[in-house]
Amino acid sequence: MHIVIMGCGRVGSTLAHTLVDLGHSVAVIDQDPDAFRRLRGTVSKHAVRGVGHDREVLLAAGIDHAGAFAAVSNGDNSNIIAARVARETYGVPHVVARIYDPRRAEVYQRLGIPTVGTVRWTADTILRRMVPGDERLAAGPEWHDASGTLAMNELTLPPSWVGRRVADLEARTPVRVVYLTRDGSILLARSDEPLTEGDVLHVVAHGRDLDQLRLDTGEETGHE
Repeated sequence: MHIVIMGCGRVGSTLAHTLVDLGHSVAVIDQDPDAFRRLRGTVSKHAVRGVGHDREVLLAAGIDHAGAFAAVSNGDNSNIIAARVARETYGVPHVVARIYDPRRAEVYQRLGIPTVGTVRWTADTILRRMVPGDERLAAGPEWHDASGTLAMNELTLPPSWVGRRVADLEARTPVRVVYLTRDGSILLARSDEPLTEGDVLHVVAHGRDLDQLRLDTGEETGHE
């Protein structure tokens, strides 16, 4: 697959090298020619200088036959404009934009443009680690898909669930356990895995179900 990347910073250059190592062809766009010094070997031969939402620049990078486009420059406006041009003008099937402003990220997610909101995600992750168990922080999801349909969040196991299995929890609540954090280690969530005190469950569910989920009350929400 041919992939176009706008932005040749640390993220863009890392993406380019990784994708080439995986066997894909890559073109990297950046306004600053010095940025291309981050590119190695054959990757640097496919560097295109210019504005990432300029059509001539995009065509020079091969956007007309690209299977994916990533906008990872340091400008929110440039990233989202370029992502929309790639998707709406050239019909690129897989488009993602990095967005620093969390308010903008939410807007573009609702428009159906997948975004990576680095500032909000990083801040939320750090807060969860510094003050674990704070319900005000736990209220927001760790992750949600672009449409907002599915979300993932952490749940600290309440005492009433100690000794039960992952399968029991999934049968009685509308969630799927993705993995567990136990004593600082990460464990894959096997269905027969017994839950122990102090476990942190990383679960995925429909957003509306995750918002209403309460395990600490002793109530069990069954499936229809």
